[in-house]
Amino acid sequence: MGFKMGIVGLPNVGKSTLFNALTKTAAAQAANFPFCTIEPNTGEVNVPDARLDKLAAIANSKEIIPTRMTFVDIAGLVKGASKGEGLGNQFLANIRETDAIAHVLRCFDDGDVTHVDGRVNPVEDAEVIETELMLADLESIEKRRAGLVRKLKGNDKDAQQQDRLLAAAQEVLENGQPARTVEVDEEDKKAWKLLQLLTTKKILYVCNVDESDAATGNAYSKAVEEMAAAQGAASVVISAKIEEEISQLEDEDMEMFLEELGLAEAGLDRLIRAGYELLHLETYFTVGPKEARAWTIREGTMAPQAAGVIHGDFERGFIRAETIAYDDYVELGGEGPAKEAGKMRAEGKGYMVKDGDVLHFLFNA
Repeated sequence: MGFKMGIVGLPNVGKSTLFNALTKTAAAQAANFPFCTIEPNTGEVNVPDARLDKLAAIANSKEIIPTRMTFVDIAGLVKGASKGEGLGNQFLANIRETDAIAHVLRCFDDGDVTHVDGRVNPVEDAEVIETELMLADLESIEKRRAGLVRKLKGNDKDAQQQDRLLAAAQEVLENGQPARTVEVDEEDKKAWKLLQLLTTKKILYVCNVDESDAATGNAYSKAVEEMAAAQGAASVVISAKIEEEISQLEDEDMEMFLEELGLAEAGLDRLIRAGYELLHLETYFTVGPKEARAWTIREGTMAPQAAGVIHGDFERGFIRAETIAYDDYVELGGEGPAKEAGKMRAEGKGYMVKDGDVLHFLFNA
C-alpha cells in the first residue's frame, strides 16, 4: 500500500514543474499560461528509504523493491471553480480520489511568471483554493441530503447516519470551516470517509521558493508555515526548479549539487516524509536472498492486516509473524545472528506492527 497525493494550486505556481521533477518525466507540460494541464497526470515514484538498502546489503538480496507513492497533477484551480469557472468541477472530482492534497503555493517573486491575480500572496492563494473546495462540498451536501429524504421517511438507519454526518459537515462549512474540523466518533469513521468530502482531505502546503531560498525559506514560506501550524496542517519548503534539475542527475552529481546549495536532502525526500507523517503511515520490511522489500501501512496496523498488504491470503490464513526490529537486524548482522541472540519474536494476531519491523509471516494457504 502506498498513498495517492493530489497536487493542486492556482495556475502558474509550479505544480507541473514539481510533478515533472518528482516523476522524472516531462509528461506534465510545464508552461507559463493557465490550464496547461488539461487532464490529471498520474505518476508513481519510489519512496526513498536508506534502511532498505542496508537490509539488502546485509542479506545479499538480489533485488531491492521500495514501496511507492502516487502523485496526481491536477489542473490549476481558480476562484469560481466550484461554479464552473476555469476548468471547473471536473478537477474537483479528481481530488476526491486522493488520500491527501499537496497544495503548492507560489512563494517567489518573478515578473516573468504571471500570477493569475496579479500579486504574490501565498496565504491568500491558499484561502482561495480552500474556499472553492468548501463551496463544492456545500453544493454536494445539499444535493445528497435532498436525495436522502425518501429513505429518511422510511427510517433507514444508514440514511439517518449519513444525513447526521452531512448535517454536521454542513454546519461547520457554513461557519467558514473545512469539514476536517468535525469531530467524528469511532463508530462513524467508516461512513464519514465514504462521504468523500473534499475538505476532509489532509493538506500539505508546499512552498515553492526560488533557488536562493531553498535552504532557508523566505518571508512568504514563513507565513505559510504559521498558517499551517494554526490549522494543524503540515508544510515543506521546496524549489521546484532545483528539483527538476536534480531529477536528471546521477546520484553522485545530485549529492554534490545539493551540498553546494546547502541542502541535506532532495525535496522529494522531505515531501514524502511529510506526507507519511501527515497520513500516519509507517514502513515494514521483508528481507531475504531473493529480495528486500518495503511495505507501507498505517500506524496502529495489526499483524494480520499488515500481512494482508502483501496478499489477502496472508491475512485470512494468518498464524503468526516472526519479527525482528530494524536496529537489531542491522546491529547483529542479519536474521540468523538476531535469532541466535534471542531478538526474533513470534507475534500473534494482537501484535501492532512497528515502523522498521523486519517481518516474516506464517499462514495457512
